[in-house]
Amino acid sequence: MSMDADGFERLVIDELDALPDDMVDGLENVAFVVEDRPADGSLDLLGEYDGTAITDRDRYGFGELPDRIVLYRESLLAMCDDEEQLRDEVHITLVHEIAHYYGIDDEELHELGWA
Repeated sequence: MSMDADGFERLVIDELDALPDDMVDGLENVAFVVEDRPADGSLDLLGEYDGTAITDRDRYGFGELPDRIVLYRESLLAMCDDEEQLRDEVHITLVHEIAHYYGIDDEELHELGWA
C-alpha cells in the first residue's frame, strides 16, 4: 500500500481523535510524531514510546523535552493491503505506545490482549 506523508499524518490524527477520552486525557507533555522509518532503516518496528512512563517519574521539571510517541509510516504501510487495515494497525500501534506511557509493559499488553 502507498500513501503520501500528508495523507498518513491526517489518518494518524483521525485515529488519535477516535481514541477514548479516558485513554488520552491523562497524557501530559507527549508529542505524537510520524517518521518514515526507525533509525536502523528496518521495517520491523511500527512505533515506539520515547520517554519515561508515568509510573517511573516524579514530575516534569522546567525545560524538559516532551515524551514522544513515534509511528513509522513506511513500516505500517508495508504491512497493510488497504486503508481499513492501515487504520486498524495505526489504532493498535497508538494504543500500544500510549500504554507504555502509562507504564504497561509488553508482557502485560499481551496478557490484556492488546499486543
